[in-house]
Amino acid sequence: MKEKNVAGILALFLGGFGVHRFYLGQTGLGIFYMLFFWFPVMWIVGLIDAIAFFSMDNEKFDRKYNRELLYRREQERNYDYRDDEAMRRMERYERRREARRERSYYRPKKRNTPKRQSAPSRAKKPDNPHKSTGVQKFKDYDYSGAIADFKKALKIEPRDVATHFNIACAYSISEQPEEAFSHLDLAVQFGFNDFEKIREHDKLAYLRIQDEFEDFAKNGFRLPGNEAASAPFASSSKQGMPAEEEVEDHSHLLEQLKQLGELREKGLLTEEEFAIQKKRLLG
Repeated sequence: MKEKNVAGILALFLGGFGVHRFYLGQTGLGIFYMLFFWFPVMWIVGLIDAIAFFSMDNEKFDRKYNRELLYRREQERNYDYRDDEAMRRMERYERRREARRERSYYRPKKRNTPKRQSAPSRAKKPDNPHKSTGVQKFKDYDYSGAIADFKKALKIEPRDVATHFNIACAYSISEQPEEAFSHLDLAVQFGFNDFEKIREHDKLAYLRIQDEFEDFAKNGFRLPGNEAASAPFASSSKQGMPAEEEVEDHSHLLEQLKQLGELREKGLLTEEEFAIQKKRLLG
């Protein structure tokens, strides 16, 4: 930084040699002064320069000889101090994060305690596929196939009331009364008590014409020699099997006869089988 008073003093005492010009950075002009310093006029010019420097205000002197200083001051005025504030905030954030990392490093770690296991829920009882296929075959008049599937179902659920009742109906239609009585006995033993259904169900018509049926009914729909496990017939209730487990039989009698006729025409039933089935439906 150049001072105007220093420039004025140099011009006053050494102005003839151009020293003040060298001081102000005007090297070419200073050399000119030195070449002609023996001329008195050069010393007069130096004196004039000294008077000019002393009388000049600082701002004007700086604009002329301290341009770099003015440029730096302008840069400082235009500097956005918000950037510095952002940098300081970032530094504070980094310091806090580093402090947290150090605290977590020296903090004792928690022990991993095993989670308490909840009590195992009861497994859902799997469906018995043979029972549903047996019911479908029963509806399709495939009674032998239905009996085979119901037997497989009873191996999985030997105390299933609906399956015992359904297979008894299939045995009755197939004119196998001993097996039909046996499974009806088991159905009652395991909780079946809709005795009106036994007396009125179409699929048990063949069983009801057997001589043993009256003794079977008087014994509480149990085989002779077995204790009655249910209420007497006169006070029977309508609980029965769950609706979704029973073989549905809501078709009209005429519709069944029509279906039997169609089976006979297609050759799926012989004349003898057709006569037996027709007798069963009408009997």
